[in-house]
Amino acid sequence: MTDPVFPRGVFCAALTPLDSDLNPNYSAFAAHCRYLVDEGCTGVALLGTTGEANSFSSDERMRLLEAALAGGVAPDQLMPGTGVAAIPESVALTRHALSVGVATVVLLPPFYYKGVSEDGLVAAYSRIIEGVGDDRLRVVLYHIPQMSGVAIPHGVIAALRERFPGIFTGIKDSSGDLAHMTALIERFPGFSVLAGADPLMLPLLKVGGAGAITATTNLCARDLRFVFDHHADPAKADAVAAAQARVVATRERASRFAQMASLKAMTAERTGDAGWHRLRPPLMPLSEAERAAMLGTTGGLARAS
Repeated sequence: MTDPVFPRGVFCAALTPLDSDLNPNYSAFAAHCRYLVDEGCTGVALLGTTGEANSFSSDERMRLLEAALAGGVAPDQLMPGTGVAAIPESVALTRHALSVGVATVVLLPPFYYKGVSEDGLVAAYSRIIEGVGDDRLRVVLYHIPQMSGVAIPHGVIAALRERFPGIFTGIKDSSGDLAHMTALIERFPGFSVLAGADPLMLPLLKVGGAGAITATTNLCARDLRFVFDHHADPAKADAVAAAQARVVATRERASRFAQMASLKAMTAERTGDAGWHRLRPPLMPLSEAERAAMLGTTGGLARAS
């Protein structure tokens, strides 16, 4: 087994652009991933909640990962989400990532059945790891109970790390609960705890956190990277505070209405490409009135098509 790499840094939960038929726009996605890296992201965590992953087929998800690689993003800069409700599909998506040189994946728990036991979660994750059967694999767990309905308790993390040494290297904690993240750091020294909410990265770094995997990074990667790089430098305290304030303001702007639709509307504004407004149902774009209110405009907004 190769030595485990514990992810640290600023990772973007990348948006997924769609074409006029609401299929993934693979070339635009590759360009967006390159943009994120150029803006300072340590890496791109594609095919998560923000990326609408659960609206896409396995084939689409595999092609999106391949598009990012073909677009020039290095395999060690990519962390695709490969956890779905069916274990065999999670195995297939994870095997595909490894087959194209991507070793670190982000794994949701199987999320349809609620109220499952810790033993059940350990068994499900174990089946995935054993089904993949590759010592190169590195897993970042994905704790987002407000969306998945299935939390990942400390006991599950402890059991998985004991059963599969070196495989489970971190957790994306999107609960929004800083106390929960801090408790993870205290319970699991050396384990990478990554904030899933942009404003929480700075306070998490101050207590030993590893960084963040966040949605607003699509819009403010440079500021987040500055905060990550200089948070412990007293000489940069004012600049860090200013960057943090811009991050919080961007997050608040994106959270006024539906977040994914808002992030896409703001990306459309940044790029001048109205195609960024598109989402795959059941998610829907912001209304024209919502876009105007969020963007601070009174008219002339590009319509999604």
